[in-house]
Amino acid sequence: MAKNNTAAPNFSKYIKWFWISILSGIIVLILLFLLASWGVFGPLPTFEELENPENNLATEVISIDGKTLGKYAFENRTPIKFKDLNQNIVNALIATEDERFYEHSGIDVKASVRAVAMLGKDGGGSTITQQLAKLLFHGEGSKNLPERILQKVKEYVIAVKLERQYTKQEILTMYLNKYDFINLAVGIRSASRIYFGKEPIDLSVKESAMLVGMLKNASYYNPLRREELVLNRRNTVLGQMYKNDFITKAERDSLQSTPLSLNVNRESHSDGYATYFREYLRDFMRTWIKEHPKPDGTEYNLHRDGLKIYVTLDSRMQKYAEEAMAEHMANLQRVFNKEQKKNKKAPFYDLDKTQIESTILQAMKRSNRWIRMKSNGASEDEILKSFDEKTDMRVFNWKGELDTIMSPKDSIFYYKQILRAGLFSVEPQTGHVKAWVGGINYKHFQFDAVKQQKRQVGSTFKPFVYATAINQLNLSPCEKFPNIPYTILKEKYDMPEDWTPKNSDNKYGGELTLKQALANSVNVITAKLIDMVNPKNVVTLAKSAGIDSEIPEVPSIALGSVDLSLFEMVGAYSTFANKGLRIEPMMILKIEDKNGTVLEQFIPNSKEVLSEESAYVITNLLQGVTEGGSGIRLRTSGGSYPDNVVTGYPYKFTNPIAGKTGTTQNQSDGWFMGIVPNLATGVWVGGEDRATHFRGITFGQGATMALPIWALYYKKMYADSTLTVSKDAFEKPEKLTINIDCSKENLDKDNLLNSSEEVPEF
Repeated sequence: MAKNNTAAPNFSKYIKWFWISILSGIIVLILLFLLASWGVFGPLPTFEELENPENNLATEVISIDGKTLGKYAFENRTPIKFKDLNQNIVNALIATEDERFYEHSGIDVKASVRAVAMLGKDGGGSTITQQLAKLLFHGEGSKNLPERILQKVKEYVIAVKLERQYTKQEILTMYLNKYDFINLAVGIRSASRIYFGKEPIDLSVKESAMLVGMLKNASYYNPLRREELVLNRRNTVLGQMYKNDFITKAERDSLQSTPLSLNVNRESHSDGYATYFREYLRDFMRTWIKEHPKPDGTEYNLHRDGLKIYVTLDSRMQKYAEEAMAEHMANLQRVFNKEQKKNKKAPFYDLDKTQIESTILQAMKRSNRWIRMKSNGASEDEILKSFDEKTDMRVFNWKGELDTIMSPKDSIFYYKQILRAGLFSVEPQTGHVKAWVGGINYKHFQFDAVKQQKRQVGSTFKPFVYATAINQLNLSPCEKFPNIPYTILKEKYDMPEDWTPKNSDNKYGGELTLKQALANSVNVITAKLIDMVNPKNVVTLAKSAGIDSEIPEVPSIALGSVDLSLFEMVGAYSTFANKGLRIEPMMILKIEDKNGTVLEQFIPNSKEVLSEESAYVITNLLQGVTEGGSGIRLRTSGGSYPDNVVTGYPYKFTNPIAGKTGTTQNQSDGWFMGIVPNLATGVWVGGEDRATHFRGITFGQGATMALPIWALYYKKMYADSTLTVSKDAFEKPEKLTINIDCSKENLDKDNLLNSSEEVPEF
């Protein structure tokens, strides 16, 4: 038999090189980690940086009832603590992103090996801690492989440091606070509020699962764009929660069959509640920041430093105010649009063709289009031509934004036809502003009707004349005056001509008590009163009550010929409800830094304007307006008003209300000022231009345009048991020397219904 000379293979050298390769790889890996930790591949975050990772923290505006009204943000981020997280979120996160989170020290070796072996096809190997490291210190991973490997090594090193310095709960919370859930939702709190309209602590299992599902790639799993994709991803998370025993099979199956049930609440500056107030506050904070530097001398950044501004507004009252305005104005606009179909010069009255062209041209010149084209060197002819070119645009509509095609010039006419409104509400005893509605829609109409705008106030100024007369002369509401024309000679007040005002209804004769005269807005008696006390003294009282605008010391101010703001008027009317003591309206309680350190607390200014007795008497007079005068619509009688004209009438208020309607020339402005003992509120309604108005008094008076908003607002507040808006009578002074009981004077309620601002019969 032949001998086999074939030598047995020698594997020893292969084994040797295998182990050399393995050991070399381990040494290289260790060396990479060492070099990374020494900063050879770029500086690592210091201990201080890890303790205070740089965040762009939104400044938060917090209402007096603890709700976030809005934010000023570079990123819309408001960090929360672990205790503010619902356990559903924690369970969903661990089940989906890092099942062994509580077992590892920042690196899950088993998951990393699996990821390498499967080339990432069976999921990544990054732990939650590594993902936090990535978010905190370099963001998106590089697409360059060598650079990405070095980034990965640094993530491992940083993750280990994070695990040494923070608890597991802190790491979870930091990760959820840092992640950008898109659509202006940076961090779990913003995401929870924007997608579901609630705080993280209140999220359900399926809501938590959807948000955790977005962590894989928020841009891809965008619930506002890819609802079905997001639904499938949410169901995957629910499956992971079942697999890890956080929910039962029955819960998984039940929840997977449900829709996303989004409740989207966008948090851009033009969205949410109190948008006009927040814009005013932004301007205030710009000045405050310059005057209150940080301890190191640098300025606070409103959009990055996480300030907390605690304001006096009540989120519930603000919500009701905005709802009341929208409810009435949508209805009123429909009535106005119907009237304009018969107006050849719509939406204007009182203007000729040349005046209309001038009005539109001025609007063009104020527009962004004109300013932009002018700055780019376009000629005026080129700019004017561009205003006639039709283009796609989205315009305001009470049924929602409307996508349409029209020229910029046509859009100006369109917006000129839309009626505007404002509401302002103050607690007289504290000066706290409770609601501030500067317009019907901040995105489309950014001019603030509360503080920026000044309009002719009409008969709402008359109470200042009456208050001056009562305060100086101790006049009783039962005092009678002849209802006859009254002339003030020009020489007395250095006027260009004699002044003989007329009653708006042109009715004269007999005598009226002051209560009747104010309830009916009788002009001739108001003229008599201002002549008795001198216009200068009326101006002095109005100024003392908080009106800062210039008021000429002439008799015609008695009928409200001056332009004033809602802010001024409501602040001044509050004095009547607060026993003659003016408390300056205040909007801010305190400002804190991100650590909760109080930077400033605010205290309102106060001063006595009227005696307590005079203030009580004027509120008694104003109650006559709502009991039988132009404000009778607040009560249970006074005619038939279909709901499609005056929303919700009759309102059936039975509690004491001091109020005053106001209607200016040609129905350009409609006002209603209404006071209960602990809340004063004013409402204005009108067009952007005074030439935009109702043709007649039926719809154009303050009782039709403005009063319903006040009524709807107070109805909503009275229906909310968590609020304490008063239904009580105004507190009577212990010693009242002025007679307010006019029963002996045979006060004729039938006469009171003949208001100069007529209550129309539809």
